[in-house]
Amino acid sequence: MFKLAKDSAVKARTLAINQLKAVLVIADPALRERLSSLGNRELFRTCARLSPREGRAGGSVEDPVAEATLMTLSMLAQRIEQLTGQIDELNQRLTGLVERHAPQLLAPVGIGPDSAVTLLITMGDNPERLSAEASFAARCGVSPIEHSSGGGSSRRLNHGGDRQANAALHRIVFTRLCHDPRTQAYYARRTQEGKTRREIIRCLALCRPRGLQPGQDGLYRPPSL
Repeated sequence: MFKLAKDSAVKARTLAINQLKAVLVIADPALRERLSSLGNRELFRTCARLSPREGRAGGSVEDPVAEATLMTLSMLAQRIEQLTGQIDELNQRLTGLVERHAPQLLAPVGIGPDSAVTLLITMGDNPERLSAEASFAARCGVSPIEHSSGGGSSRRLNHGGDRQANAALHRIVFTRLCHDPRTQAYYARRTQEGKTRREIIRCLALCRPRGLQPGQDGLYRPPSL
């Protein structure tokens, strides 16, 4: 439920940010120049404090377009700040749940709370379909699929499975390539063997994250929440 609420808030915030920046493009040049040098955080904070009164020339003549622009910028910025607060709170709750029930999943390099939550949800929704590491890979869409064409055979990428889990595994891989010496050494060794970057990343994504262990019945299940 927390992940659902967070994903919804992130999408709504992204939409509001895009709308705010689109309004800035058509805003009064003086206002646009005043705000153009600000970073996102300061921009939203400044826009949230804008008043429609600033759109009145000399404080007396009303300019409906300027007032509407200022009010729209202010309301969008306030919405962005509100959604950011919700996202921060939901992140804290999700992190607390993982730290309490599956702390071992956060131990390996590259697995953050968001990726851990995504993998736990995927496993919890499909315990009967995860009887081995191969089924886990297939469920996450990282297992190779054999196919033949003419007289030859090869493997192609699996485009099925849970795409959110697939994205989480790839985030983990790219983070480990940046920060984990063992992953970097593996990448260098496989490169010398003639593997392409895409092939190496696929191999790394096939590695099951430590902390996702099968139970006594052989099924992969997340810790009980």
